[in-house]
Amino acid sequence: MISLLIMIAAITKRAQIPFSAWLPAAIAAPTPVSALVHSSTLVTAGIYLLIRFNCLIISNGFSQILFLLGGLTILIAGLGANFEFDLKKIIALSTLRQLGLIIRILCIGAPILAFFHLLTHALFKALLFICAGVIIHSMKNFQDIRYMGSLIFCLPMTASYINIANLALCGIPFLAGFYSKDLILEVRSFFSVNLLSYFLYYFSTGLTVCYSIRLIYYLLYAGFSG
Repeated sequence: MISLLIMIAAITKRAQIPFSAWLPAAIAAPTPVSALVHSSTLVTAGIYLLIRFNCLIISNGFSQILFLLGGLTILIAGLGANFEFDLKKIIALSTLRQLGLIIRILCIGAPILAFFHLLTHALFKALLFICAGVIIHSMKNFQDIRYMGSLIFCLPMTASYINIANLALCGIPFLAGFYSKDLILEVRSFFSVNLLSYFLYYFSTGLTVCYSIRLIYYLLYAGFSG
């Protein structure tokens, strides 16, 4: 019973399916608050709870349920981010996808690796939100990426930072996200797993690259399309 209550508390706090609707809606807060909430404090509290109680969750067999919920969250958040036009909502859905990835690596019994990815994710996701706040402020409070474009000429410093954070999110080698994501995929390949779960890991990683490149294109290089 205690394990069940801990699991329910964690999945509501970390906004996993079916309790994921509040996380993209929480972007109404000012951007520095969003950076704090979405990257390193509020949603990660549920992850930290599961890391501390990882042995309890695995020994009682709840890891299979969490593994399934994490996979659904990864897929839905990744697909949603590829069709979203709100700048902050894309980054919020990206946070949701990363949380699902951390939960899946927790369910195979690697809490230290999950904590490592939690720390690297907090760094580049906070940078993404702060850069998004600078862009929104410069665009007179517009958040629709279709009304942006060619920001590399107007905001070169912010464009450089958001490019670096996006590349780290994609897992480009020698950036922060590469070390944790590569380890996650490598460790997952060592475990016996069905073909669907194995495909879902790499497909979700591909979705991350897709919406990151789409975001960079709309913000920095595309012309005004509103």
